[in-house]
Amino acid sequence: MNSTTNCLLSSENVLFDFTNSSASVDDWIEISDTERDVGKSKGVLVEQKTQQFQRAIFFSLLNPQPNGAAFVGVSYRKKSFDLSLFTGLKLSVRAQGENFVYKVILRHHNEQSSLQPSYEIFFELPKNEMIEKYLSFTDFKPYSRGKALDPDTTLPLDLTDISSIGLQIFGGVYSPIKQHGTSSLEIDSISAVKCE
Repeated sequence: MNSTTNCLLSSENVLFDFTNSSASVDDWIEISDTERDVGKSKGVLVEQKTQQFQRAIFFSLLNPQPNGAAFVGVSYRKKSFDLSLFTGLKLSVRAQGENFVYKVILRHHNEQSSLQPSYEIFFELPKNEMIEKYLSFTDFKPYSRGKALDPDTTLPLDLTDISSIGLQIFGGVYSPIKQHGTSSLEIDSISAVKCE
């Protein structure tokens, strides 16, 4: 399991700090299998606030259907990021519930159609443990609607113009990993980092 303990952190740019009192989840939108005719899953990104702290929580209900996909995601598309000076993303998160395998999905050049490539990385989180998870940009691979594409015939991810950052939990239609039911992902922050 990759984490920041496996790299020497030389620089960091916090993209989303949900522990900051001015942070908001209003610009994150749900992208789930209900955009397809047979989908019945649901997700939401909400703020958790107390007198002591705050963070974001990604709640999900995966409801696999026999003839369709099962996925729940949230995505930020309000502005683009130049991440070319960094080697990956760092997520400060804690997973609870029934499922612990997630994806981060990146898109570039304002390409939002599901027919255009997305760039994805799968990762598993420990149960009920707040960790810092490092995801190297070199491990992101091209996909289209959940199916892997040939990286030799697909344009590489353009880190100078990342126009969408998304989190997703999936049922496993095209994967040997099968998931269903309810889960939560507590998120303190998402950062771009450079590891030596």
